[in-house]
Amino acid sequence: MANNEDSTPTSAAEQTAVDAVEFLSHAPTTGMDAVLGLQPIEAGPDGITSVLQITDAHHQPFGIVHGGVYCAIGESVASQSAFLWLHDTGIGGTAVGVNNNTDFLRSITSGTITAVSTPIHRGRRQQLWAVEMSDEQGRPLARSQVRLQNIELPAGS
Repeated sequence: MANNEDSTPTSAAEQTAVDAVEFLSHAPTTGMDAVLGLQPIEAGPDGITSVLQITDAHHQPFGIVHGGVYCAIGESVASQSAFLWLHDTGIGGTAVGVNNNTDFLRSITSGTITAVSTPIHRGRRQQLWAVEMSDEQGRPLARSQVRLQNIELPAGS
């Protein structure tokens, strides 16, 4: 990384690399991600990998992970991926979900869910991301496809 004397990034690409590292080091401590316990472990403009340790709080009344947990994971991971891409490209702003389609493929009662995002389409106005969720054995649990609207942040945000 080409830095000036105070180690400040000198290009947009270098700034984004720092932003992704900062994103990982400041994992969400409030909001839905904190409630769920969703933790990003890898992040960059081309995708994010996050993990969630299942607890009884994630279960529906019949003892398996509630479908809403998978929907929330998909929405969070896709939104964070879209945000990082917007900043990597220099477009800036953020992205908000406008459609979330989640398919449930296998039920589980315990363990760790790993979610990995992949871009399908990234444009000036909208983005489309796939989020694959699997268990510790790599078996598919759920798949989300999330469409996001790119928006400018209000001044001072």
